[in-house]
Amino acid sequence: MKTAPSIHPVVLCGGSGTRLWPLSRKALPKQFAPLVGGKSLLQLTLERLALLNADITCVTSEDHRFLVKETVENAGVTGRQILEPVARNTAAAMASAALMAEPDDLLLFAPSDHHIPDAALFARTVHAGVDAALAGRIVTFGVVPSFPSTAYGYIEAGEALAGGHSQAVARFVEKPTAAVAEMLILNGGYSWNAGIFLVQARTLIAALREHAGDILQACESAAANATRDGSFVRLDRAAFEQCRADSIDYAVLEKHRQIAVVKFEGLWSDVGSWNAVASLHPADDAGNRLSGKASALNSRNTFVHAPHRPVVALGTQDLIIVDTPDAVLVAGAGCAEQVAEVVRKLSLEGCAEATEHRRVVRPWGAYDSIDLGERFQVKRLTVKPGARLSLQMHHHRSEHWVVVKGTARATCDGKVSLVHENESIYLPSGAVHRLENPGKTVLEVIEVQTGGYLGEDDIVRFDDTYGRCAAQATTATTDLIAADTA
Repeated sequence: MKTAPSIHPVVLCGGSGTRLWPLSRKALPKQFAPLVGGKSLLQLTLERLALLNADITCVTSEDHRFLVKETVENAGVTGRQILEPVARNTAAAMASAALMAEPDDLLLFAPSDHHIPDAALFARTVHAGVDAALAGRIVTFGVVPSFPSTAYGYIEAGEALAGGHSQAVARFVEKPTAAVAEMLILNGGYSWNAGIFLVQARTLIAALREHAGDILQACESAAANATRDGSFVRLDRAAFEQCRADSIDYAVLEKHRQIAVVKFEGLWSDVGSWNAVASLHPADDAGNRLSGKASALNSRNTFVHAPHRPVVALGTQDLIIVDTPDAVLVAGAGCAEQVAEVVRKLSLEGCAEATEHRRVVRPWGAYDSIDLGERFQVKRLTVKPGARLSLQMHHHRSEHWVVVKGTARATCDGKVSLVHENESIYLPSGAVHRLENPGKTVLEVIEVQTGGYLGEDDIVRFDDTYGRCAAQATTATTDLIAADTA
């Protein structure tokens, strides 16, 4: 009996997700935000791809490496994370993954932020493209359109290929006007371009060499000089920075001849706007879609996202309301595509909430900035079992740690002590200190900072478990601490 070839999923974890602000921000893009059933789109993607192979490669940025690693663990899959030192779009990301694979490997490239509820149908559709991929084609997957969208590119299918599961791609169509989109839908031979590709590593490398040799050359150098740190594979910065940014569509697909398309008949969304998020929730008789602690009275066609506290829409119509702990969006449903413009405006005004959340994920856990005032700041720290913060010192602030759940191991100027629930410890400025969780459950600590200067660059690291401390004990590593708490 012929053995089916193994498929190696590669998840592309780039993108800033500004169109889903304030839930999605630069520090926590939409693929990491809990959007569907309390799970992130990345976790759902990993769980879906695990039906094909639970060994999954992720291509992501250095800044998001710990978010990806944690999601990989939560999804119950394994695999390496290829770290891009700078963003260079999908052509470079796919080239890097292909160069680190075996030439005959069958790679499935999938975005991290798509929602496909029928995972079994998706797996069957991918398998339908295997023959075309093994025959030397780049296989793309076209979603059967449900309406004349102007937000997606289209694929025109041509002649059927051997086996009957795929068709040759006649052409790619850029995002059309409304009138053109309606014409394409009526034609019946077009599908949405989902940006999902199945291809052998050698085929992709050959196509890049033919159509985008400069991108491939830069990625070859970056991959050849990559360094490894556990599951992290760091591409060489100097080489990768020389790579031009381009999408795989422009760099290769629109110029390449050997491309096939397999149609996907199931539900699909790139979750590219708050209207798309709203559509993931059932509507009541008045067209309202509610999430979390939301409610609506005498309202119509209103979407409310309220995961943290009660939010009531009263007498509203055609609104989007998104509540987060530190920012609220209220927008007309017809203005959903303009949210990115709001983010740009807030960024230019120096608004920290444009890019950063109040709660910040760290490799050891997370911190939530509860309150901030003159000469004080209060944070809630959650430390994973067995994790520990860096050994550090502050010049200008003192800290008080109050344990509210679990048991902490605290180090202060060489003295180590256990701090139990309802107990606290004082850490004066200048003291070399560290917080650890020796237990098997999450440690929760309220940290009260006091002093004349509370900036995050007032940290000197002496030792760090997570490779964030590259300086000597006498050197302030301020370049690494811009958005860190410990």
